[in-house]
Amino acid sequence: MNDYSWLDGIDEAQIKRERAKARQLRRTRWWQQKTAAGTCYYCGQRVAHRDLTMDHLVPLTRGGRSTKDNLVPCCKECNNKKKSLLPIEWEDYLKRFL
Repeated sequence: MNDYSWLDGIDEAQIKRERAKARQLRRTRWWQQKTAAGTCYYCGQRVAHRDLTMDHLVPLTRGGRSTKDNLVPCCKECNNKKKSLLPIEWEDYLKRFL
């Protein structure tokens, strides 16, 4: 696997700011439209709207930002499995374990 350690070490204040931005985006019409279908971005499973979580494709701890192009709705199970994996690492995980 590639070494992505250069992305680690993001400062805690920056992460707090990005989480606050994500909470703001969660209250927008844009997020309501993203979650209206009730479909997990990763597994495609249909879940209740209230059971969808907001996931950062590139996690905050890996340098990601709370922007519309980096946020996706997903089920809690996928979000818990993905944790702080980058998209390429998540794809590798899926190939190995599914």
